[in-house]
Amino acid sequence: MSVKIRLKRLGKIRSPHYRIVVADSRTKRDGRAIEEIGKYHPKNDPSVIEVKSDRVQYWLGVGAQPTESVVAILKRTGDWQKHTGVDSPSGVDPQPAKRDKLAAFNSALAEAGSEPSSEAISRAKKSAEAKKSAEAKKSAEAKESAAKESAASDKAASDKAASDKAASDKAASDKAAKESAASDKAADSSAEESGAKAEASEA
Repeated sequence: MSVKIRLKRLGKIRSPHYRIVVADSRTKRDGRAIEEIGKYHPKNDPSVIEVKSDRVQYWLGVGAQPTESVVAILKRTGDWQKHTGVDSPSGVDPQPAKRDKLAAFNSALAEAGSEPSSEAISRAKKSAEAKKSAEAKKSAEAKESAAKESAASDKAASDKAASDKAASDKAASDKAAKESAASDKAADSSAEESGAKAEASEA
């Protein structure tokens, strides 16, 4: 069985990171590994290279064959020079120290020369404010709809009153017209009777 020291790919598309593994040469690239002896993150700046030096020397000593990529990484860490005895430069760029967020906050606070005027807004406070604004919006909408309904009912009542008044005025005018017509008719009949009596007396 031929044993290889190679890279096993992990990570997302266009953002890979690798594990340096010892595996059977017949297995797939990302298949089952015998042992994991390091990691390599090329997308970081500078690249992250971590290798278990004692395990690398053991596997190289028993005949494991590294790939070209792994040889380049081992040259950076100096493990390849240690195995082969070749004197070539090596060295891994150190990773920058992580920024202390608390120290940065304190320094910014000191520069500002005053303490924060309000507490940090928590998720619970945000949700309470959102709920309160939603309730206020809902009550405003209810008030607006009630005002619209009241205005509509007032308009309907005024329209009804106007129509009732117009109907009563029309009925009164019709009644007055009928009464006037009846009085005119009575006057005409009385005039005819008086004319008939006058003719009878002349005869």
